Amino acid sequence: MTHLKFDYKNALSFVSEASINAYQPQINKHFESLFNKTGKGNDFLGWIDLPDNASEEMLQKLEKLAVALRQKSEIFVVIGIGGSYLGARAIVDALNHHFSQLKQNGDSPVVIYAGQNISEDYLHDLLEILDQKDYSMSVISKSGTTTEPAVAFRILKNHIEQKYGVAEARKRIVAITDKEKGALKQLADEEGYETFIVPDDVGGRYSVLTPVGLLPIAVAGYNIRTLLKGAKQIKSQIESDYSISKNPVSAYAAVRNELYKSGKTTEIMVNYEPRLYYFTEWWKQLYGESEGKENKGVFPAGVGFTTDLHSMGQYIQDGLRNIFETVISVEKPDHQVKVPSEAKNLDKLNYIAGMPIHEVNRQAELGTTLAHIDGGVPNLRITIPKVNEEVLGEMVYFFEMACALSGYILDVNPFDQPGVEAYKKNMFALLGKPGFEKETEEIRKRIK
Repeated sequence: MTHLKFDYKNALSFVSEASINAYQPQINKHFESLFNKTGKGNDFLGWIDLPDNASEEMLQKLEKLAVALRQKSEIFVVIGIGGSYLGARAIVDALNHHFSQLKQNGDSPVVIYAGQNISEDYLHDLLEILDQKDYSMSVISKSGTTTEPAVAFRILKNHIEQKYGVAEARKRIVAITDKEKGALKQLADEEGYETFIVPDDVGGRYSVLTPVGLLPIAVAGYNIRTLLKGAKQIKSQIESDYSISKNPVSAYAAVRNELYKSGKTTEIMVNYEPRLYYFTEWWKQLYGESEGKENKGVFPAGVGFTTDLHSMGQYIQDGLRNIFETVISVEKPDHQVKVPSEAKNLDKLNYIAGMPIHEVNRQAELGTTLAHIDGGVPNLRITIPKVNEEVLGEMVYFFEMACALSGYILDVNPFDQPGVEAYKKNMFALLGKPGFEKETEEIRKRIK
């Protein structure tokens, strides 16, 4: 039985039930295309079967290695960009203590990230910390030549070899890469790094349930089998009934597309728990890179409430009416802290004295939802009982499948990213990369 629930009643004053249900024939057709692997981008549909196909051999290898790395590492560095790090970070940050980097004597290393930017100061500060701490790392890239992670890995490889010596450094580096080809695969074979495969038919933003995400999550001390269990549960539900009335993926894809058609072109993911910040960042990449093509697609944005009610809240309430919200609502926290009573009551808060903070947060969520609906913002709601591995596994697979389905409804290929290459070509030309001489000359004329 799945835990995730989807509710769109607060969108029905903006779009009709009939218009939503009209998507059912399309949804049936597109689900068949996905599960039979006959639609656009069908060579990148391996993620669909990941919950069922994770081998016992691979899981045992991941778990064994994670234990070994935890024992020798205070820090575990994940080198990757886009889906090669966001999925892992979404899960690890959601499960971590909010101040994990300040906790002492933990059983698991602090997981930190590199290769997701090209900031010299970021890398300098990272090296400064790694000088003082025992660490190991995973480097994630199918090709091994993506600029941001390749630069970071070159620097960190040099650092770890100088710190521990080449032989020990090799035991502290894990390569997650292509099965047969690419610069990283070649280097891993030559150096003898422990290696895991990024499947050919799984793109980066759909790779959370491969070793790309599973290794960092396991090193952080979390149960990857339970994560996969959650994904498998919701996969079974999706496969059993495609109807909008019973399938939350069908309902979410239909409603967001009908809202888009009605002029609501920006979707804001809202969470009321700061631990879900990077889950929102993962979702933004998943939907932005999958749908934003051919001058089409819902623009994915994110806010954290109640924090952003004191900044973005004004725009959401009174700004351009081209937005809708998808709220992630967590029913139960892990802990309880109550508002104390004060004799002087100078802050006038005694009316909530004795109330758990989560109840205050819940009423803020309800009040905000009503205010935004009154202000012309449709509101979709995804409810989860709490934040744990099983529920997060459900959420990952739910959003992946809904993204694929929604992309097919838009009639785009949700599994490629042709627009990402444009900045790379310009950057390579400006840096003087061999083979880009013509582009270099043209760009230099443009920027004079």
